[in-house]
Amino acid sequence: MTRMLRSCFQSLLKLVNSFIGMFGIAIIIYSIWMIRVWQRHMDDSDHPIPWFIYTMLGLGATLCVITCSGHIAAETANGCCLYCYLVFVVLLLMLEGAVTMDVFLNRNWEEDFPEDPSGNFHEFKDFIKDNFNICKWVGLSVVAVQGLSVLLALVLKALGPHQEIRYDSDDEYTLDEVPLLRNYVNQPAYVIGGPVYGSR
Repeated sequence: MTRMLRSCFQSLLKLVNSFIGMFGIAIIIYSIWMIRVWQRHMDDSDHPIPWFIYTMLGLGATLCVITCSGHIAAETANGCCLYCYLVFVVLLLMLEGAVTMDVFLNRNWEEDFPEDPSGNFHEFKDFIKDNFNICKWVGLSVVAVQGLSVLLALVLKALGPHQEIRYDSDDEYTLDEVPLLRNYVNQPAYVIGGPVYGSR
């Protein structure tokens, strides 16, 4: 029963983790599109790519790395892999929470970010303002998926890794294979000497 439950939670963690990976791939595609627009806008001049594009690209790559580590952790159900995955997701949730609190509680939150010469940051901000309801539900969905992945990883950690079922009995082991288990004197299997005759 535990083995079947563990397999079910492994599959659920892989599925939930795939949504995080798809979101990361979407952010990477958006970043590549912004890079192409920036290069066309600058006419192949030597201007560096703005921070906002690098930030979005880094966020997408981080989500993809978290997805890969989550799939490895779900497949192996190893405690160390699950702990690493949990640390990644919790750190990402803390970062998201800090940025969200800064935006909602600080009226001058834009001053906390460097100037973006490409204008993509302002376009992104205007897009979120114009489509606030959709963006709110997308953001809540991403946070809910990350929270669910943390919960599934904790349950999988509590269930533990797959244990091999062994039906071997102790009688099948020779004493040479387990010398520390018993205090014994190793006796040879045969004795060299003259024949021993019993009394008549």
